[in-house]
Amino acid sequence: MDVKTCIKKLGCVGVLNFATVDEDGAPQVRNISAIHYEGTDIYFLTARGKAFARQLYGDGRVQISGYTRYKETIRVSGTALEVLEDEQIKWRDILYREQPYLENVYPGESKNIDTIFAIRNYTIEYFCLSTRPITREYFVVGNAVLKPKGYRITDACIGCGKCAGVCPQKAVDKGTPKPYAIRQNNCLQCGNCFENCPVKAIDRLDSSGP
Repeated sequence: MDVKTCIKKLGCVGVLNFATVDEDGAPQVRNISAIHYEGTDIYFLTARGKAFARQLYGDGRVQISGYTRYKETIRVSGTALEVLEDEQIKWRDILYREQPYLENVYPGESKNIDTIFAIRNYTIEYFCLSTRPITREYFVVGNAVLKPKGYRITDACIGCGKCAGVCPQKAVDKGTPKPYAIRQNNCLQCGNCFENCPVKAIDRLDSSGP
């Protein structure tokens, strides 16, 4: 898997879930289909008066999720910025050409209420449930920063093997220099090893949990 393949799969899904944060810090999710992919840049359209646009103006953080027929989740996390004014019409015309239904939504001059946002710096999490063990991969686009997730076995490990025995995907290997290690690309991040370690030798990689 790679960034371009993930983008292609998102395009095949078509309608994606976009999540933002409102002025009260509450999550907001909506389905968006007016999306254009230009290389690794992601362009999308909304109306300036919508709550969606206000949340993007105010915070900018957005997370996009798509789910394929092959049990793959592709999640994009980044910041959306409004496209420069002198490029708005160009990208709007492209989106209207690719999504003809938009002419029915905003006919004639009413399309001037539309505005285009772009996401250029972001991370991708690819998660596939149809493989055994499961597959998890991360990618970085632009100058985004990838925050670690999941669990790791620390030097406090006593080598009892309890974690390996309870892992539903058998993603814990015995090895060196540590007695056991988690294969992050096959980890469900379910926390079963964390809860069952008798000496609490497993830490979360991120402070917010799995």
